[in-house]
Parts: sequence; structure tokens; C-alpha cells
Amino acid sequence: MRVLHVDQLFDNYAYLLIDEAAAVAAAVDVAEADSVLAAASEAGVSIKALLCTHHHFDHVGGNEALIGLLGDPGLEVFGYAGDAARIPGITHPLADGESFEIAGLRGCSIFIPAHTSGHLAYYFESQGVVFTGDTLFAGGCGRVFEGDAAQMKASLDRLAALPDSTKVYCGHEYTQQNLDFALSVEPGNQALQERVRAVAELREAGKPTLPTTIALEKQTNPFLRCNSEELRASLAKRFPGLSDDPVEIFAAARRLKDDF
Repeated sequence: MRVLHVDQLFDNYAYLLIDEAAAVAAAVDVAEADSVLAAASEAGVSIKALLCTHHHFDHVGGNEALIGLLGDPGLEVFGYAGDAARIPGITHPLADGESFEIAGLRGCSIFIPAHTSGHLAYYFESQGVVFTGDTLFAGGCGRVFEGDAAQMKASLDRLAALPDSTKVYCGHEYTQQNLDFALSVEPGNQALQERVRAVAELREAGKPTLPTTIALEKQTNPFLRCNSEELRASLAKRFPGLSDDPVEIFAAARRLKDDF
């Protein structure tokens, strides 16, 4: 299996999940059809499925155009069953924890609401890969639009429970901005300091900062580090009277990031 980044819009990524032996692929979160189709053509693969993490335009806005360009009546379009009305072209609505097969690979859906009420991650256990859309970012997490802090923290906890070696592909190139915030609330984190330097080198070279890993996120992502004493102390200075409840710690960090 190979994962190919496809630049979308300003700072979005779509992905092609490729079975090279069969020369087929699944496309994840298509905002712009033409560039995804061009990338598939250049890779010498045919797109047989679309995986949609959530309904926002910058993740499914290219679905209908790509479906039309492909002209394949057997094309499979996956998304969360409870949000099917907002996923253009959906043919395979998935429940939480449901298994599916695409491009010769077996995956599993993980329901991770809060950014939207119908957000899925797509986990491929054998390949050690997860696509997290706008819930877990490299160094950060998505804004809480259609849920609440408790729901988002629970969603992040589900992802953090995956094996540490799992490669994480998210929906945006937000890593530098996210790490700038992380450093502002946990400046003594040595792993974070090292990551900031490594990410700066990647961006200066014009390279993506993804994939990240679950292990690296646990070490450096403030939204997975609600038990960090330094993080808690930093937030308590900004929010006097803040309790030690992990959900309140998360909510305080998210409010601070919203205005960062």
C-alpha cells in the first residue's frame, strides 16, 4: 500500500490510498476533482472508491465532479451513516466500528464527532494507517463546531488509543501553526522543541509535515496532553480557578487556541 498526498485548495490534503499490485486506489476527502484525477493518472491507478471523513465543503466539495469525471457506476462512496444526507454521492453509509474493503484493503470506521456531528476516521490496522480528517491534526485538533469539549476529547482519546506506531494522515497542513501554539503552553517540552525544528526544515524544503504518528502526537500535541503538569500550570495562569478535570483542561486549551 502507498499513500499519496494531493494538494487541495489552500492548505488541504486529499489522499490516494493505492494498491499498486492491482493499480487501483481510494481517494480520501476530495475537495477538487481535477487534481485528484490527475494524480491518479500520473500514478497509473484507477479510483474505485471515495472515503469522506465529514461533510465540510473542503473535504467533499469535489465528490460530484469526480463522480461525473470517472463515470463509473460501480464507484463506492463511503461516509457516516448518520450524516448521509450531507455526503454527496454516498453509496456505502458506515456505522461506528464497521469494517469495509477498498482497493484490496480492509479498513474500519471510527466515529469521532465534535468537529462535526458525523465525523469518521478510517483506520487500516494491517497497514498501520489512519485518516483523521479535521479531528486530530498534527500538533493540534479541529475546532468544536457541532459538538462539545467532552465529545471532542472522547474522540481524540479513541484515536490516541490506537497503536503508537500508527501513521496519521489529517486534512490540513496546519502543523507549524499548531506547534507554535503548543510551544506557548508547554515551552519546556523537549520533544516539542525538537519537533518544531524538524517541521520548520520540512516546510522550508516545501515538503508536507505528514504523516505524523500517534506516539509523536502523545508527546507533543497539547490536546492529547491534558495530564501534563506544565500544560495545566500554563492554562491555570490564563484561566484562574481552572479545575484538574481533563475535559475542562481540554476546553481551556481549545478556547485559547481559538484566539491564538
